Amino acid sequence: MSAMLSTSVVVTAFDQGALVAEAVRSALRQTRPPEAVIVVDDGSTDPESLAVLERLEESGGVQVLRQANAGVSAARNTGIGAARTDLVAVLDGDDTLAPTFLYRTSALLEADPEVRAASSWLHLHGVVDAVVCPTGGRAADFLHRNACAATALVRRDAWEACGGYDEEMRSGFEDWDFFLSLIGQEGRIDIVSEPLIEYRTAPASANLRSMDKRLELYGRIIDKHRGVFEQHLRETLLALEERAMGAQARWEDVVASDPSLPLGTITYGDGGMAAAVRIATRRRTSV
Repeated sequence: MSAMLSTSVVVTAFDQGALVAEAVRSALRQTRPPEAVIVVDDGSTDPESLAVLERLEESGGVQVLRQANAGVSAARNTGIGAARTDLVAVLDGDDTLAPTFLYRTSALLEADPEVRAASSWLHLHGVVDAVVCPTGGRAADFLHRNACAATALVRRDAWEACGGYDEEMRSGFEDWDFFLSLIGQEGRIDIVSEPLIEYRTAPASANLRSMDKRLELYGRIIDKHRGVFEQHLRETLLALEERAMGAQARWEDVVASDPSLPLGTITYGDGGMAAAVRIATRRRTSV
């Protein structure tokens, strides 16, 4: 039987008010309690957030670290660097963990040394109510999309070996970049097939803002990890094409079922013409 590894939770905070206290409570209520809970305040300025952080510090049992605003990557690195445990979970200050998150994810890391990090499915709440199911995997599985939630339990020695989060990536995708660095040639990330992360969705979230720069940020990831992209070029391109075909099929279903919707511009060379023919045919046969 593998040895039990020590765990801690790092909660990153920036002007998130009482939500940070909820995140901390979810970390403290784990069925496998962490050895430490560390809150890293990334330069909060609003009075409510500062008051919440002060109460957390005074309550005992929670370590609060403060730094000038440097972005979530820097905050995570600060927290993991301060941790003294084998495994460290990173948690954004506006999300929460189900009580069994540490128990379920730590078991995956203890069972196999090739597993560099572990996470779970997510339950989205707020603007959207849904379950999202990342798959994890090896490096090749992370080349056409990020396959793990930002909230994850990470081996601290693997974090140190790969250099941690890139603190220059302040516009998004820093977790995707980090996971590729963490996995390397031999590692993988495992996922618990159960929604153990409560992920808050909002119209002005950092995740939505990063989508506006998706091509730029993806290009940066390709440049930084060029070797692994070249090694898995064929499967990456096929995976991207498969995803595009799936999106087109869903669009076809919507447009074909409602004749009032316009076809829009019919593109050439990417399946657009064939899609237009299929839609027109389906509309005629359904009359």
